[in-house]
Amino acid sequence: MSFSDVHFWPDDKKTQVRSGTTLLDAGRKAKVHIRTRCGAKAACLMCKVKVSDQSGLEPMNQNERLKLGSQAEEGYRLACQARVKGAVDVTVPEDPLKAAIRAQLAKQQTDDDLF
Repeated sequence: MSFSDVHFWPDDKKTQVRSGTTLLDAGRKAKVHIRTRCGAKAACLMCKVKVSDQSGLEPMNQNERLKLGSQAEEGYRLACQARVKGAVDVTVPEDPLKAAIRAQLAKQQTDDDLF
């Protein structure tokens, strides 16, 4: 059984997992929060992550390819479906709610600076 290094960004957390482990499970092991709601059934699409160099991942299965559509060509994978086969760097997108709050706070700060 071989092991592979998985590096999660922007948290800069690393873990080592057995080949065949999903990115979702690797994230849990590294204590990286990857949103999901469907129990790893590729139904909710909340666990999308970006992997620029996918040579460390097994090829997409048909279900994952259908769910992602054109996003598959942009480097996105479903963390619940993508399985590790070698070293890989994974970018976990910011939670949309946190992003909205951060944007609102930044706007408020800018407005406050004007007065």
